[in-house]
Amino acid sequence: MSAATTRSRTPDRLCAEAVDLARTAAEEVAAPGVVGEHVSLVSEGDRVVTHFFECKEPGYRGWRWAVTVARASRAKIVTLDETVLLPGPDALLAPEWVPWSERLRPGDMGPGDLLPTEAEDLRLEPGYSGEDAPPPNSVIAETSHDLAERVEEEDAELTDRIPAAVSVTRGQIAALAEELGMRRARVLSRYGLRIAADRWEESFGAATPMAQAAPATCVTCAFLMPMAGSLSQAFGVCANEFSPADGRVVSLSYGCGGHSEAAVMPKTPQPPPPVFDSVASDAFPLHPEADAGSVPAVAEAGADADLGHS
Repeated sequence: MSAATTRSRTPDRLCAEAVDLARTAAEEVAAPGVVGEHVSLVSEGDRVVTHFFECKEPGYRGWRWAVTVARASRAKIVTLDETVLLPGPDALLAPEWVPWSERLRPGDMGPGDLLPTEAEDLRLEPGYSGEDAPPPNSVIAETSHDLAERVEEEDAELTDRIPAAVSVTRGQIAALAEELGMRRARVLSRYGLRIAADRWEESFGAATPMAQAAPATCVTCAFLMPMAGSLSQAFGVCANEFSPADGRVVSLSYGCGGHSEAAVMPKTPQPPPPVFDSVASDAFPLHPEADAGSVPAVAEAGADADLGHS
C-alpha cells in the first residue's frame, strides 16, 4: 500500500487548531512583520498538518511560510516539525537554470575570459584525418612515395652541408610550421562553415533593409576585400570606413550607400518664388458688359449738341 493511500485526508483537529503555534514558529525564523495572514492548511498524514502563512518579504511575491506541526499517538500536545519558505501557485520564481555553454551569447566574452571547446564540437573536425590520402596501391600513392623519398635524400644532403652550429632541428621546423598555421589540430567542419555563413548572411546579406535600398551590390564595389577558401565565392570583407559593415564579413549580394561606384544624385531643382507687383493697383469693373454699352450713347448725345449750336 502506497503512502498516498495511507495518508489521512481529514486534518487532525488539534494540529489544525495550532495556528498560533505555527505563526510563532514562522515569526522566529522570518524577519519581523514578514509573516502575513493564515492562508490554508494541508493534512500531510496521520496527525501531521502544514499551515501556510502569507509572505510579505519584498521580492517573494506569491511565496508562503509553511509550518508543519504534529502530535504523537494518544498525545494532546502538538509539537513543531519544521518551518520553511515555499513558493505558491502564483509565486515569482527564478528562470530555469541553463548551463553556461547554452547561456553564452556573441559578445559576452571579455578580456581574460576563456571559452573551451568540447572534444566532439560539431563545428570542428581534425586538421588531418587521412581521408585525403590516396589509396596505397594507386599510381598517385606511388608517385607521392617517390617524391617523398627524393625530398628526404635532398634534406639529408643539405643537413650534411649545414654546420652543426646552425643545424635546424625537427622542433624548430615544427614550431615554424605551427606559427604559419600549418599544424592546427582541428579545422572548421562543413557544419561550422555553414552556420557561420548563415549567421553572416542574416546580418549582412541581401535580405537586409540596407541591401534592399543600396544602389549596387558588394560584388562590384572596390572596397570589398576577397576572402580565401570556399567562402570566397559568397563572402568578402568590407573596407569602407563609412559603411555600417566596415571590417565585417559581408555577402557579395549585400550593399550600402557607400558603394564605390555610386553616382552622386543631383538635387531636385526648386522653382523660383512668385513675384507680386505691389506698385500700382489694377482696376476691375463690377459690370463690364453694362459699362461697355453706355459709351456709344454718351458719344451720340454729344454729337447732337454740337449740331444744334452750329
